[in-house]
Amino acid sequence: MRRAPSAAVAAGLATVAQPVAVSRDELRSLVEAVIGSLEGDLTGSDLKLYTELEALARFIQTAKQEIAAVRPDTIRTEDIPAAADELDAVVGATEEATNLIMDTCEQLQALAGGLDEQARTQIESACIRIFEACNFQDITGQRISKVVRTLKHIEERVAAMLDAFGDEIARLQAQQPTAPASVPPVKSANADSALLHGPQLPEDAKRQDEIDAILASFG
Repeated sequence: MRRAPSAAVAAGLATVAQPVAVSRDELRSLVEAVIGSLEGDLTGSDLKLYTELEALARFIQTAKQEIAAVRPDTIRTEDIPAAADELDAVVGATEEATNLIMDTCEQLQALAGGLDEQARTQIESACIRIFEACNFQDITGQRISKVVRTLKHIEERVAAMLDAFGDEIARLQAQQPTAPASVPPVKSANADSALLHGPQLPEDAKRQDEIDAILASFG
């Protein structure tokens, strides 16, 4: 007949049962206390069970450290929202450009009415081909919107993971070495280098009147 656990072991088990984070050292101490209290009554299967529990504790602690290393809070609050905003901007920009192209084609069709039949037919045929090609906007818009929804789902799962770990991830992040600040790139004197930065979001881009003023300064 097995002996009842000692008071110290019972207190340790009660601590683990509480909904708080238990460190690796605490779990190790508890396992050692359990083994000590049951000394003489252990079977081979019991020892194997305790070994597996300790290995599981090590695995959980390592997983927490690896999660903290990738800065999941930054992924949730900065990286994923920024990526979603960029993709939304792509959808908006392509839709605006497509509408402009189609409006221009309609204007060309109206102007073609005053031309001879051959020229009018050629222009109308070209406009029809442009209209058909503009269907890409609907397809790409749907696909990008699907990616945005996937990113938002990932953001929700990351948030749920952080809530599940509580303050443990924040504590482990504080132990991570601080990454060195990135050095801003040196701006090239070549005006064409600005094109390498790609399009900007509306809130980051210069206003049109500022651009007009710069162009006007060149006479």
